[in-house]
Parts: sequence; C-alpha cells; structure tokens
Amino acid sequence: MKPVNEQTRLRAVVETAVDGVILIDAQGVILMFNPACERLFGYASFEVIGRNVKMLMPEPYQGEHDGYLSNYRETGERKIIGIGREVLGRKRSGATFPMDLSVGEAEEDGKPIFVGVIRDLTDRRRAEQALREGTARLQAMLDTAVDGVILIDARGQVLMFNPACERLFGYHAGEIVGQNVKKLMPDPYRSEHDGYISAYRKTGERKIIGIGREVQGRRRDGSTFPMELSVGEAKQEGESIFVGIIHDLTSRKRTEEQLAQAQKMEMVGQLSGGIAHDFNNLLTVILGNAEALGLRLKARDDLRGLADAIVDSAERGAELTRRLLAFSRRQILAASTIDCNAMVKSMEVLMTRSLRGDIALQATLSPTPVYALADGAQLENAILNLALNAQDAMPDGGVIVLSVSDAEIDQETFGPRVEVKAGHYAVICVTDDGVGMARETLERAFEPFFTTKEVGKGSGLGLSMVYGFARQSGGHVSIYSEPGLGTSVRIYLPIAEQAAASAAAARILSTQSSPGGDESIFIVEDDPFVRAHAISSLESLGYRVTVASDGREALAALRAGVRPALLFTDVVMPGGVSGLELAAQARALQPDLRVLFTSGYPREVLTGRGQLDPGSDLLNKPYRLADLARHVRAALDGGS
Repeated sequence: MKPVNEQTRLRAVVETAVDGVILIDAQGVILMFNPACERLFGYASFEVIGRNVKMLMPEPYQGEHDGYLSNYRETGERKIIGIGREVLGRKRSGATFPMDLSVGEAEEDGKPIFVGVIRDLTDRRRAEQALREGTARLQAMLDTAVDGVILIDARGQVLMFNPACERLFGYHAGEIVGQNVKKLMPDPYRSEHDGYISAYRKTGERKIIGIGREVQGRRRDGSTFPMELSVGEAKQEGESIFVGIIHDLTSRKRTEEQLAQAQKMEMVGQLSGGIAHDFNNLLTVILGNAEALGLRLKARDDLRGLADAIVDSAERGAELTRRLLAFSRRQILAASTIDCNAMVKSMEVLMTRSLRGDIALQATLSPTPVYALADGAQLENAILNLALNAQDAMPDGGVIVLSVSDAEIDQETFGPRVEVKAGHYAVICVTDDGVGMARETLERAFEPFFTTKEVGKGSGLGLSMVYGFARQSGGHVSIYSEPGLGTSVRIYLPIAEQAAASAAAARILSTQSSPGGDESIFIVEDDPFVRAHAISSLESLGYRVTVASDGREALAALRAGVRPALLFTDVVMPGGVSGLELAAQARALQPDLRVLFTSGYPREVLTGRGQLDPGSDLLNKPYRLADLARHVRAALDGGS
C-alpha cells in the first residue's frame, strides 16, 4: 500500500497530464480514464469506466482487439505493449483522430493491468499537411516560373535548379545539383566567384546579394547570354543559403538593338534626306546657270567645254541625291501594277549589256503570273543596282540568278527585329556565287555610305537605295549570305491585289488547313533563331522533334540510335558537313529516311554549285507555317 501523499502526487500527475492516460485490465475493461482522455474522446469518465476499451476504437482495431489480447495472454506476443505506435481513436461523435499510443504492463493483485498513454496527433498532422501543401505550392511555383530559380549553399554548391534554369542553361537538374555554381559562369565571373563568396563570409561586403545586377550566364554548349541576377540570403540550420532569381535578357537586348538600329537608320535617313533636299536646291541653281552659260558660250568652244563639265558633274550629284532621297523614303514614287515575270525577262538584254563578259545571267520565272504594286522605273533601277553589286562580288566571274516568286509573310517571318506588315508579297531575288559577306558586313549592309569597295569605286548608296525604295513601297529587303558562298538579296513588294485576285483566291483555298502529323522529325539548323522557329512550328503541327545544330552533331545522334521519319536540314552549314553530305550519310544508316532541305539560296544556285541534287525537295527561307506544313507532309507521304 502506497503512502497517502504518494497516491495524491500520482493522482495529480495523471489528472493534470496533457496526454491521455487510460488503465485497462486483462479483459480490456477500462479501470481509469483521466481528464485529458475525456477531452480527447468526448466521454465523461463515468461513461466509459467498466466498459470495454473497444468502444474507443474504430474498425479494424475494434474487431481485432479481443483476439490480440487473448493471443498476448496465451503467447506473450507483443504488437504494441512496450513498443508504442500510431493508431486511430474514435470520439463519442464517431469521428476518428490520429494518436500516438504507448502501452505499458503492470500487476495488480497478481493480475496484469495495462497503462496506455495517448498523445493527440491531430495538430501535428494538420501542420504536416499544411507543410506538404505549402511545399507542393512552392514546388509548383518553382516548376512553372518563367524565370530561373537557383539555390546554393555558402560554398557555392547548387542545392536546387528549377525547370526554367534547365531551359536557360541547357543542363538537367541532376547534372548541376551538387556541382559548384561556377559551372554556369563564363570568365571572369567563374574565376572570381570563390574569392567573392569567401570575402562576403568574412567581411559581409555585398556586390550582388540583396542588390542584383546584369551578368553573363554560360550555357552547356559554351555559349553565353545576358541575364539579370538577383540574389537573396537566408539561414538554414544556422548556415547561409542563397536564392538566385535569373531573368533572361536576350529578348530585351535584341529589342534594344532593334530600337537602336531603327533610331540610327531613321536619324541617318532624316540627315541624308535633309542634305539631299538642300543639295538639290543648290544643284538646280548650278545646273541652270551652267546650261545658260553654255548657251552664251557657243562661240567659245574652250569655255563651253568647261560649262558642259559643270553640267555633267551636277547631274552626277543629282543622281547621288536621288539615292539619298530613296534611302530616306522622300522620293516621289509612281506606283503601278508590274508584271514581275515580264520585267525580269525584259531586263535580261539590258543587264547582259551592262555586265562583264565573264558574268553569266540566268532568269528563273514564276510558273504563275506575279504582279507587284510599285514604281516600275525604281524597281528596274533596284534590280540593276543589285546585279552590279553581285558582279563586283565576283572579280573572277560567276553566275547571277534572277528569280521571281511570291510569298506569304507574317510577323515571325523575319524575326522580332524587323517590322513588316503580314500579307502576300511579290519576291524578286538576285543571287550571286561570289565572295559573300561576313556577319559584321551584313549588319551594316543597308547603311548609307557604308561600302567594302575601294575608295572611289562605290558610293555606299546602292543597297541603301534598294532598302529605302522597298520600305517606301510597303515592302522589305532581306539578305542571306555566307562568306565564300555568295549572296541572295530578296526584294519583297506588295502584291497588286486586283491583278492577282484569282491567284489569291486559289491561295486562300490551299492554305486553309496546315496538314500535320505525329511522326518524328530531325531538325538540323545552325541558326538558333531559325532553329527555334522550326521547332515551335513543327511541334504546333503535332510532330515529335529532335534537334541538332550542325551536320556533325546530327550524324553523332543518328549513329547513337536516333531514328526519325524525316530529316529536315539546312543545306549550307558550318562544321564541315553540308546538308547534302549529311543526307547521304544518314541514308546509309537509315535507307528509308525521307529528307527535306531548306536554304536561303534559290534552288538554281544550290544545284549549280553541286550543293543540292536537282530532284531534291527544297523549302526556301523565309517560310510560313502553311508552307512548312505542306512541304513536310509531302516529303513524308511521297519521299524524296
């Protein structure tokens, strides 16, 4: 028998305990039920004492309880006694709740009794559920974020790498997590990073943490891109961790470049137009007085020759001002309907006389009439200018190809840097097989007075005049060129709608649907912007897409087991493997492979150089979705 004061203390412990305490005998009859149990189960103690503990259990525990007690008494096998586990309790209302049950065994009057300690897990489960939901929401936010989110520790090791980061850098998360974040940095950021982290940990000096700045990121392929990086610091178990938010600035930079280029061209245009206007006024006076002086000096041949020389020079100056006005789009244009096939055909004789004897001229006309709305004289002048430029690019002779076609143009045809109205255009293309242009030259080709010719051999206004004429006519000019492979210049002019009405109706019928499919297509294209356009276009048509940036990469993928239904490849690519060579080697690996070629050069030029077989399927750049869909479907259905 315990002393009275000890019993009092024990009762105080049991009755004031936060956890439930229950006492049962070997038959499961409840002997004690403390106040915490009353709160947990909703019963008063007098309602449960003397009744079987099963009343506090939901199924399946209720049905199994008697058998468990009987088995324990006979065999001593423990399932919970002395161990404890998580079970469900049943409240008076019938509702269940999670609880942690620990059971201990004792003896009273030589018989076993069992003490259960019950801890309500409802709040913990609710907190765990809230944590899981919060984690899921956070993960969803990270997974769907447009910007990259990266988490690193104080040593620079990557702890998290979200899907946007995967798209930005070209790595899968599994390849980066655990690696040093320096892997994503080009020099000089890479070499400076460890020193910066170390200095920050020692001195607290911030260069980017809590501030953000523009830096360069390094992709898996080694290329770099501009990005805005904002870094925040947090603590985890007493250690600093850093969260980086990465915003790709590529598109913004491209827009800024586009704006700067447009502003530059507009300013130069305004300046050149103003100079030309004022200079024309001066030339009018010079020409008028020189002609008048020539008439008065008929009897003086020596002096009249000087007057005639002034007239000739003034007329040359007038031609320069006309080109300046064409670039600044201030010339007066007399737009009319032009049969482009007829114009190109008629110009063959003129151009043959104007070009050197070692220059061959070929004309490829459209099989259907193409009518442009433009100033005929200015268009002839533009074509002649382009032909003379092409001749200059072939000092040892070569071939100039004039071709006529039509094309549907939309906002995506020339990329985001070019503003052009969507619609149907006549296209006149002048192509040479000369020295070609480097990228730096291409970017400045339309600037007035920019020339690569020797001093005195070119004004630098030829392409500027063509550009200004096309833009003032509501069209556009594009250049496709590769060093050593020649140049193609395409003039896009609005279609004369009335003359082309029947052709337009037929075209609408043919482009109402863009046939797609679910086959696998292997895109091989070196230009990243054209490659991205091809990927999004083909995926929108339902095709499955595999991508390579040049012929060597494509061959490696094919040898590794990639088996597409169609190879869609550029003809002219860097890396030593052309599109034609790639197609031949690909078909050696996969004889049933269908092939569709694409190029910015016309078919006649490519076949003439031996870069394309005459019977091959070719889709000329730029192309629209409907053109791509038709050519791909035809190649898959008919083969090549």
